[in-house]
Amino acid sequence: MSERFFKRSTVVALIVAGAFFMEYIDSTVIATALPMMARTFHANPVALSIGLTAYLLTLVVFIPVSSWIADRFGTRSVFTSAMTVFTLASVLCGLSEGVGEFVAARVLQGIGGAMMVPVGRMVVLRTTEKKDLISAIALLTWPALAAPILGPPLGGLICTYWSWRWIFLLNVPLGLAGILAALKLMPNIRAEERRPFDPLGFLMTGSALACVMYGVDRIGNVGSIWSLPTFLLMAGVVLGMASVRHLRRHPTPVIDLWPMRVPTFAATTWGGSLFRMTISSAPFLMPLMLQVGFGMSALTSGGLTLWIFIGNFGMKAVTTPILKRFGFRTTLVVNGAATAISILACSFLFPSTPTWILAAVLCFGGLCRSMQFTAISSLSYADIPPDRMSGASSFGSLIQQMSLGMGVAAGALALHIAMAFHGHAGEPLTADFQLAFALLAVVAALGLISFLRLDPSAGADVSGHRPEERRGRQPTGAG
Repeated sequence: MSERFFKRSTVVALIVAGAFFMEYIDSTVIATALPMMARTFHANPVALSIGLTAYLLTLVVFIPVSSWIADRFGTRSVFTSAMTVFTLASVLCGLSEGVGEFVAARVLQGIGGAMMVPVGRMVVLRTTEKKDLISAIALLTWPALAAPILGPPLGGLICTYWSWRWIFLLNVPLGLAGILAALKLMPNIRAEERRPFDPLGFLMTGSALACVMYGVDRIGNVGSIWSLPTFLLMAGVVLGMASVRHLRRHPTPVIDLWPMRVPTFAATTWGGSLFRMTISSAPFLMPLMLQVGFGMSALTSGGLTLWIFIGNFGMKAVTTPILKRFGFRTTLVVNGAATAISILACSFLFPSTPTWILAAVLCFGGLCRSMQFTAISSLSYADIPPDRMSGASSFGSLIQQMSLGMGVAAGALALHIAMAFHGHAGEPLTADFQLAFALLAVVAALGLISFLRLDPSAGADVSGHRPEERRGRQPTGAG
């Protein structure tokens, strides 16, 4: 690949990363603005959370059809159209005068986001050589790592000094810049053969995913009655089993399950889902522990959690050299264990813990999470052939969105279990947060099982790490 094309592929990755950041930051900032929005709409803040749920449900329902639409109409056409829809929906959110208008605009945003993320990732995967894939994936992963940390303080700043409407209206210049750049630089990749649409698969999988995600969302709601989420989860599992059976038999399924036959993709799907779920619970649990458990102000808490972002950013420069030196398997196992330890370390924090130790623990966690996130995302597509990349990108985006979306529910569930174990209700105590982090550390450690089963040379074409070559270069003794 020529230097000129490599530079273009890097620019494409930056465009897609910018779109990802716009979507992720929008999803995390809005939670901070709900009380102010509720006053504008003369509604209850809890009732307004339906806007968050509607967006998440729309994502998981429409992501599966993104690969079919991109193959039919072209990646550039779909990506720019999705950004246009997302930007227009952001304007409608900012101009909303009632809960109904806001929810409808959020659904429209979800449709745009469902097309934007997997199609953008597919373009990067298709236009980047394997030897450059780690660097490209690193660009795509920083929005998912940075947005949950930067979103809440940014939302508080906007709501304090401006209007909540600017949270959505600020997407307009970002969206327009991304659309213009994509129109000029992004290739319009289409499938050579048009495959028929799978309407039954779309309805079955959409219903199953909606039941599972809504059930998980209700579990994470403190005031939820557990009979409803239990029923939804059971219905989602039954529908999901029927959907898998249909997808395996259909010649052109809406979700291509073939990538699960690839060991590297399967390992990063199972182990990566547990990892993403636990790390996405940290931005929910940590501020709560610092404010409710330790009695800190929101400003002090937000300042401390920024150390997670500093750790994320600090790891980027050494990610590629580490993977090249040690390979994916060793890195995922050792760094995965370090990630679990960083979560467990939060169980040993107290209100009396010095600030510098708090910052060090959070920064260490950020370092580990950044490495693990990039390694998992890079290895996922390392062995996927080009003709399967579209379906793999859609499937991978769906799994990633679901695991990230389950993070808050996992954190809330761990906290509920801790409170039940300690035998009290009401406001959680420091000991409850400590036990919750310990439970999440166990979940993160379980993800290591999938990575231990990987071949030592897994993803060698991407990382450049070849154990057999290293052994061949070792001296055999004096001669």
